Amino acid sequence: MSTSPHIVEVSRDQFPSLVLQESHNRPVLVDFWADWCQPCQMLIPILSKLAEEYAGGFLLAKVNTDQEQELAMEYGVRSLPTVMLFRDGEVADQFMGVQPESAVRELLERHLPGPESDALRAGREALEQGDAHTAVEQFEAARRARPEKEEIKIEQARALLQLGRADEAEALVKSLPMDLHQREDVKRIESELHFARAAGDPQEWPALEARLEQDPDDPEALHRLGAVRLLQGDPAGGLELLMRLMKKHRRYGDDAGHKGLLAAFELLGAHHPLVNEYRRKMMALLF
Repeated sequence: MSTSPHIVEVSRDQFPSLVLQESHNRPVLVDFWADWCQPCQMLIPILSKLAEEYAGGFLLAKVNTDQEQELAMEYGVRSLPTVMLFRDGEVADQFMGVQPESAVRELLERHLPGPESDALRAGREALEQGDAHTAVEQFEAARRARPEKEEIKIEQARALLQLGRADEAEALVKSLPMDLHQREDVKRIESELHFARAAGDPQEWPALEARLEQDPDDPEALHRLGAVRLLQGDPAGGLELLMRLMKKHRRYGDDAGHKGLLAAFELLGAHHPLVNEYRRKMMALLF
């Protein structure tokens, strides 16, 4: 076991905090290895040397795959060693097999803080404090500093959505490279955009509420208010309205209820307690 503060051994229970959460602060390099793996033993000194050299610029997290087989399977590890670099809770880069020190160093340099880091940090802090205006400005500054770093657009799009500037957020998301569209956070933003378009003008929402009270099966009210509920943090209310829309009006909006439920599942994430319940209900209607 290493005594270095820059190297940690990680279990499945520790992975969310030591890897996913920490990767929002700095890159985390995760080494999936095993005692019996000779190439792993050849790579370990290289990774350890770099962890000490960078002195906290990144965290080296070691996962013993013999002890953490489920974690290795979850991340699709098929050969050893496999090394993944996490940024902002996602796998940002990876390699398999023994690599020369120069190649590992090149990978790290692509992800270590650059001239945009101060603006990014300020934007994230502003967003956490509810100041989306400042966040948008800081993310824009970060993009000017590193225009080739496409990931910054994701954070700026999230801030724009909080301001209700869905068209600008959508333009940023559409300009992302195709590989970034596979990221879970991008899929969630795309789902939010889906519901922002469906919800429409907030000034019309009170009238829609009145219509729904008069007619609980009004398709437009079900659709738009289902989107409103989800955007306002009421997933149970939103899912229930979309489920009713799917039950009563399959032809409305080209099966808008079904499409809305699928978008809601993306927005909430697979582990949300309501997702499995409503996925079962949706499948029962389909079959």
